[in-house]
Amino acid sequence: MAMNAGTVALTVNGRARELRLEPRVSLLDALREHLGLTGSKKGCDQGTCGACTVRVDGRRVLACLTLAVACEGREVTTIEGLAPDGGLHPMQRAFVERDAFQCGYCTPGQIMSAVALLDEGHAADDGEIAEWMSGNLCRCAAYPNIRAAIRDVRDAAGGA
Repeated sequence: MAMNAGTVALTVNGRARELRLEPRVSLLDALREHLGLTGSKKGCDQGTCGACTVRVDGRRVLACLTLAVACEGREVTTIEGLAPDGGLHPMQRAFVERDAFQCGYCTPGQIMSAVALLDEGHAADDGEIAEWMSGNLCRCAAYPNIRAAIRDVRDAAGGA
């Protein structure tokens, strides 16, 4: 049985957007299929891999488990909006410099979580970084390089 679509007003990467969506559409599907923002990846679609991590009002969320309608009136930031000036965010630059990706599939979610991790103050040491990044899986096992990239950005910002 199909549900009735309604208008959902989202602010994504600083831009107001209106979409016709069924109430059960996930934020991930709204971003990828309706807005063409394909940086956030659909990995497990069960909230266990972190490939779909985005930020909503500055907090990291799993877009596959978040309903788009629940994000009305909130600011959604995707990997595409992380550096709105068209350049690279320091974390993106650090991932490139530290070769913190291999296949790249998990990279957008890893970067979004890494930026949030620093904002949350959970980067005192490698153990804490690993713990707070544990919701983001990398099948290629680039974890040492991911932690190095996070440390680089943390140290450049002058704090833990």
